[in-house]
Amino acid sequence: MLNTSFSASIVNPRRLPNQRWQIQQERPELVQMLADKFDLSPILSQLLINRGISSLSDAEIFLEPESLELPSPLDDFPDLAVSLDLLEKAITSSAKIAICGDYDADGMTSTALLLRSLRYLGAEVDYAIPSRMHDGYGINKRIVEEFDSEGVELILTVDNGIAAVEPIARARELGLKVIVTDHHDIPQQLPLANAILNPKLIREDSPYRGVAGVGVAYILAVALAEQLGQANTDITTQMLELFTLGTIADLAPLTGVNRRWVQSGLKLLPKSKLPGIQALIQISGVQTTGIKQQERQNTPNSSSSKSLKPEDIGFRLGPRINAIGRIADPQIVIELLTTDDMGIALERAMQCETINRQRQDMCKQIEAEAIEYVETRYITSLEDDRVLLVVCPNWHHGVIGIVASRLVERYGVPVFIGTYEDGGQIRGSARGIPEFNIFEALEACRDLLGKYGGHKAAGGFSLPTKNLELVHSRLCEFANKCLEVQHLKPLLKIDTLANINQINRKLYQQLNVLEPCGIENPDPVFWTPNVRIVEQETVGKAHIKMTVEQIVDNRRHTIKAIAWRWREYCPLPSNIDIAYKLRENTFNGETNIELEIVGARFPTSIPQPQVLLFNLFKSGSKQPRTSFEHQGRNYTCCIYNNDGALELRIQNPDGKILAVTPNSNTGLLGVSRQNAKEVDVSQPPYDNIVRAALQSLNADDF
Repeated sequence: MLNTSFSASIVNPRRLPNQRWQIQQERPELVQMLADKFDLSPILSQLLINRGISSLSDAEIFLEPESLELPSPLDDFPDLAVSLDLLEKAITSSAKIAICGDYDADGMTSTALLLRSLRYLGAEVDYAIPSRMHDGYGINKRIVEEFDSEGVELILTVDNGIAAVEPIARARELGLKVIVTDHHDIPQQLPLANAILNPKLIREDSPYRGVAGVGVAYILAVALAEQLGQANTDITTQMLELFTLGTIADLAPLTGVNRRWVQSGLKLLPKSKLPGIQALIQISGVQTTGIKQQERQNTPNSSSSKSLKPEDIGFRLGPRINAIGRIADPQIVIELLTTDDMGIALERAMQCETINRQRQDMCKQIEAEAIEYVETRYITSLEDDRVLLVVCPNWHHGVIGIVASRLVERYGVPVFIGTYEDGGQIRGSARGIPEFNIFEALEACRDLLGKYGGHKAAGGFSLPTKNLELVHSRLCEFANKCLEVQHLKPLLKIDTLANINQINRKLYQQLNVLEPCGIENPDPVFWTPNVRIVEQETVGKAHIKMTVEQIVDNRRHTIKAIAWRWREYCPLPSNIDIAYKLRENTFNGETNIELEIVGARFPTSIPQPQVLLFNLFKSGSKQPRTSFEHQGRNYTCCIYNNDGALELRIQNPDGKILAVTPNSNTGLLGVSRQNAKEVDVSQPPYDNIVRAALQSLNADDF
């Protein structure tokens, strides 16, 4: 049988990533208006439009976040005044306050932010964070009863609690007051807390709508310090630094008030007075990279102060924090971010570094096992199922969510991944694609699940092992209702076309006005059609380093490029369309702008397999039967005259034949014509098999 796996590990010299490109629509009139008003290049104006800028006032706020007029949080959060009064009374009466946090970066930075600020304001405060492995997410009755036994009078949840109806009811039954601060979606039933602060409960056009849990904690802490008359620079600076760290690490949208505050916070982090942040920057090596990069840019927007970039947190600081919550004790991070002792901070930062390496090793091993599982069990059914459910024993629950995201990138379908636990239970995580709502999919399985929750893009769940096949069937049914075959490719969003001769330091420096880039304000992605790969080689363990060339106005323009983890696609075809980000590379003291390749496709100007096939038939050349290797399997192929109609026939080692005729996107697959089924040969994996066959027949160089 032909191998119909959607595997991204196919080693094929003519294979490219299985992507669908979404190129943003050009708006020339608005481009020109923005360019004239703000003295921007047309490329930069188009990038602003792609980020939702539709007016001059929107552009002004985006380019100058400090111009955004912020309403008082007291006006937008109905329960903020009540929360402040409860906290002020607790502080003045020395009543014990307890924070219940969460074990992810958002929850841990929120907990640290409120611990630091409340202690500074004179509160008697302690904290607890549920165990990921034993408790799961959010406050529970055990924690509530422990707080009560310790004499706690006021519970403050951070980054959780909006759905904790029963635990909070138990707290009120015991006479405890409760303030919920959270940012997750609003459930059908709200807990009976004394006050609830959640941006999902405020007006939709509020600039505070997109804050993460740490953003709610920051708003509460600043407002409390102001109410108590103690909002000095030292404490507000510390709070802003922790807000910045948590917001980026939690992948919150960098728009609205998040953009304004993060832009300021990134400038503070390199010179932070918090020992924990100093130690984390030092251990991760981010300081040299981030600061030198900003100094080299030397753009007017960067100001004289040194600044980090969101990727410094997202790819270096954040993972080291998150690793603790995934596989270790969150107390390590809380101590790291609340200590004033540099020695303790360095010890905790080293623990973060060590544990993050363990997390990386776990992810690598589980990812390899998950890929083997998929390519063994879903070898022919992925197009029919349109969803992956992967469950194996002995996987660490704390890291399977990361693996789920990698499987989505690899296969382009929603992924539900889990591992077996004691008591006949499965516990898992889920990650989606744009056309698929994870939470709605879990809702569709609610009668088969235990606990579950999440939002459109991600979620968590548990289920009895006996329900596994039923859940798989229900998920496939749901996926087939909302997904078409064309959705089953990773989506690559592209901003605008650029020619190689436009890529220079000036353009790179202009892009600085987009910072800070992140969720909902991504790094710009450009594309260039029909470039020629003039040099390429693999570097490191998995990367392709190359030189690309484009002819513009009869002149050759070249630039260096790197494609991370693309070794399986090497060698790349000589002519391709490329999608890329811009990056700086310094080597031997010289800094150049290079391309970071994120996508490639066969140019529309170059014939696709069906056109090449037609040309081959039209030539009337006699092609002998030939053999070729594809994805580690041996095939034979030939041009066959079927009652005067020529067709390409490809036979696999199992005796199945794929028959393709010119100018057709369909072929017949089977051991005989009578029982053959129609397949789409313009889609993977058949398009790659046809290309490999054509190459073996010397049809063309494509």
